[in-house]
Amino acid sequence: MVSYKSKSVERISLPSREERERNLQQAQYNVFNLPADAVFIDLLTDSGTGAMSDEQWAALLRGDEAYAGSQSFERLESAVSDVMGFEHVIPAHQGRGAENVLYGTLLGDTPDAVVPNNTHFDTTRAHVANQGAAPVDCPVPDAHDPDADEPFKGNTSLEELRAVVDDVGADQVPLVIQTITNNSAAGQPVSVDNTRRVREFAEEIDATFVIDACRFAENAYFVHQREDEFSDATIEEIAREQLGYADAIVMSGKKDGLVNTGGFVATNDPDLFDRCKQRAILYEGFPTYGGMAGRDLAAMAVGLREAVTETYVADRVEQVRTFGSLLADVGAPVYTPTGGHAVYLDAAEALPHLEATAFPGQALVCALYREGGVRGVELGSFAFPDTDRPELVRLAVPRRTYHREHFEHVAETVKTVLENSGAISGLEIATDPAIPELRHFTAGLEPVSP
Repeated sequence: MVSYKSKSVERISLPSREERERNLQQAQYNVFNLPADAVFIDLLTDSGTGAMSDEQWAALLRGDEAYAGSQSFERLESAVSDVMGFEHVIPAHQGRGAENVLYGTLLGDTPDAVVPNNTHFDTTRAHVANQGAAPVDCPVPDAHDPDADEPFKGNTSLEELRAVVDDVGADQVPLVIQTITNNSAAGQPVSVDNTRRVREFAEEIDATFVIDACRFAENAYFVHQREDEFSDATIEEIAREQLGYADAIVMSGKKDGLVNTGGFVATNDPDLFDRCKQRAILYEGFPTYGGMAGRDLAAMAVGLREAVTETYVADRVEQVRTFGSLLADVGAPVYTPTGGHAVYLDAAEALPHLEATAFPGQALVCALYREGGVRGVELGSFAFPDTDRPELVRLAVPRRTYHREHFEHVAETVKTVLENSGAISGLEIATDPAIPELRHFTAGLEPVSP
């Protein structure tokens, strides 16, 4: 049952096929380069692309824009404490700004550090590498199996964690990260039991344990549905329990903060808080605004509270599940079970005639835009070079934005693309940026010559 109604709408239109083909060529076959008004259904990301509630819009108007000691910051601080259980909050302009603050603080004293994560996402991997550390993925084996019917395929592998430490030594692992939900593993959830065990492991090797909490509420909903211990708990109770095992969290408010900009670092460690605060002043701004306007702080304070209401999060996750079912019904190779924020397609299965070197995921992304004006994103060998990851295409669902008719259009687009998949050619990189962890944002491509 949908838990909201629309109070404002935006007109959208589908460009002609000739325009879409021309747009792709001008964008060098990288959909990040497409102008938004050339996209009909935009599923590139769920980060900052959702619709805010009337209560959030009201909070915007009440925003306190004071440089220091803003009342809007006090509201955010209170929301983080009530919803997530952390006393100290350092705002940032968005999640990657928060990553810079936290990982720059934690990794500065350990040359050649190794940082394990259930699976690093692009900016996390880049920030770790930027500090001279080596990001290492430790997913459970089922994470790379699109058909495995397991409830928590986003979990961290304790065996892989131990193998990392056995290989380099505990002194070289100052930090352990867990991402919930696991975006790079098809948005799969992480169990509270697994988080507990990772916390125990981090204590054992004297490492700081950080949770990337940007989709913490969606993860809590899956825990409520799938982990027997929490079947009677509220979403907020589960979130506080799971996040409470972390020494610190890094948060993009553009996901489960339900806002269009902003993020933060939160911790209960006063020493870590002070160290992060000093770095934040250098990179983000004074610690009570952190690169954000007061009105955006106020909207995120409301959004965090809305995110853990069961009516909201149930509607959110079930909408994604319905979208996945529509795609499966037209024969799309959907990664299952569907996650909380996106539906992932197995591009290697959809385009079996293309080798990984021809970037089948990016080829599928371009085909979806060419056919129906749908923008998704590749999260396979193009986005994550030199990693052993499946060739996935993510169709991320903006929060409270699209309706069934939009998803039906996407499903029809996917159906037509699959029916003509043999005609889709591979791609090769024409221009390659300097930072390999971020190449998919700006690299230019061109079709492979027949």
